[in-house]
Amino acid sequence: MNKKLIIMRSVCALAVLAVVLTAALAFLPDGGDEEIGAAVLKVGSSGQQVRTLQTKLNNWGYNAGTVDGIFGSNTLAAVKRFQANNGLTVDGIVGAKTAAALGMTLSGSSSSNSSYSSSDLYLLAKCIYAEARGEPYIGQVAIGAVVLNRVESSSFPNTIAGVIYQPYAFTAVSDGQINLEPNDTAYKAARDALNGWDPTNGCIYYYNPSTATSAWIWSRPIMLSIGRHNFAK
Repeated sequence: MNKKLIIMRSVCALAVLAVVLTAALAFLPDGGDEEIGAAVLKVGSSGQQVRTLQTKLNNWGYNAGTVDGIFGSNTLAAVKRFQANNGLTVDGIVGAKTAAALGMTLSGSSSSNSSYSSSDLYLLAKCIYAEARGEPYIGQVAIGAVVLNRVESSSFPNTIAGVIYQPYAFTAVSDGQINLEPNDTAYKAARDALNGWDPTNGCIYYYNPSTATSAWIWSRPIMLSIGRHNFAK
């Protein structure tokens, strides 16, 4: 084959390849912080990593709002301000670059907790519904958080079922309300608690001061009140 023809065909092939690559690149991210397959924090994320993010942003004056472990509009605005002030792509997504600038290391997904099963979620939702239906949403999450704080405490059983069914621990178990089917709100509150949102900051007791009859529970230091419940350590 003529050498000139071979060269011409090679040049044409390279030109076509360049066009294809250019077109493909147009569909890739534009240099932002969200990488394919990488862990990111963004609107809708929740859990301990979001709490850490919110704490750092608040400590540095970016006003992410309440440290509740939920990536909402306040956290989004704070992330964008941080990105703008640090020469990062302002997309409101905390990926590898923004996390590094914040001094964070992202690991896995921010919105799931694989150490708990679907049956754990179901039972926790049942407990929340039985003990706190009608309470403010944050109060329902707080009930779930107390259960999980007990699981982590050496003073209580180390499983959700063990904590909930510990004798005399929960009124809803004693009176049978634990057998009621939870609603969507209770499920959502259970998921938020499992994902690390703890409105009580580590409390392991709660009670309704209008109905509590145990003298001992009144001796516990009250950390906060949400709705009709006092939360204590």
